[in-house]
Amino acid sequence: MTEILQREAIYLWYYFSLQLEQILGFWILGMVLGSAISVFLKDSIHRGVRLLGGQKIGVLGIGAASALGIASPLCMYGTIPIAASFSRSGVEDDWLAAFMMSSILLNPQLIIYSAALGPEALSVRLISCFVCGCAAGVLVRAGYRGKSFFNFTGFDEPQSRDTDPNRLFRFLKNLGRNVKATGVYFLIGIFLSALFQRYVPAEAMVSLFGGDEAFGVLMAATIGVPLYVCGGGTIPLLQAWLYDGMSMGSAAAFMITGPATKITNLGAVKIVLGLKRFLLYLAYVMTASLITGLIVNQIVY
Repeated sequence: MTEILQREAIYLWYYFSLQLEQILGFWILGMVLGSAISVFLKDSIHRGVRLLGGQKIGVLGIGAASALGIASPLCMYGTIPIAASFSRSGVEDDWLAAFMMSSILLNPQLIIYSAALGPEALSVRLISCFVCGCAAGVLVRAGYRGKSFFNFTGFDEPQSRDTDPNRLFRFLKNLGRNVKATGVYFLIGIFLSALFQRYVPAEAMVSLFGGDEAFGVLMAATIGVPLYVCGGGTIPLLQAWLYDGMSMGSAAAFMITGPATKITNLGAVKIVLGLKRFLLYLAYVMTASLITGLIVNQIVY
């Protein structure tokens, strides 16, 4: 019995250390880049969104807002007070919807993490998140023109935690908070990945998530709801699943439903939408993930 446990521990350590070696550099680079953007570029990005509010460019502003949402380093609880200040600055609700949707799905730090999945998966994630942000903006523009979609009552712009007068110390403190917030989930993700690689046959992954079948995309979109806790923590899992035969469309669906239904994000979104529009948001997320996954599979396969 002891020999069996020792052997299994060796196998698990092998898978764990192998993936840690493959992914650690991307995680470190993501931490550094995310903190650098948060400390040195965040205000410029948000100033760009406010400038949109003064431009009469109509639907074209949706694309710009979606791109700026991806560039923003804030989590959703940080994005909502900022979005409230954008609204008071004259930014329209359709632009805010695009900004907030893409901000939920992706940020600069997660872009670096996703590079560990390879250029194809990274491209799929970037394009799909941008398009989902744009689509959210277009739908709000079409369905709520002249009506308010968000309720930002009571939200004030938050005080920045990056206040140290020394720019280097400001960056290092932000980096420390970043590592503390994501490090544990990153290691848990690698450990779960090692368990999957050791005990879940590759054939099972292919049958569930492989090929271009709609069932695999639906399954991936569904498991994204309970499994997604931290973006960095899911990258090792996705890397292992893709290696074992998960289709790119299924991965794309998981990468949309995961962050969009993360419990902290859902709580924040519910506050500013109310029940009816919150249910519309959930329906949009599931529909967008399925359509994206099916389209990606048709292109890739």
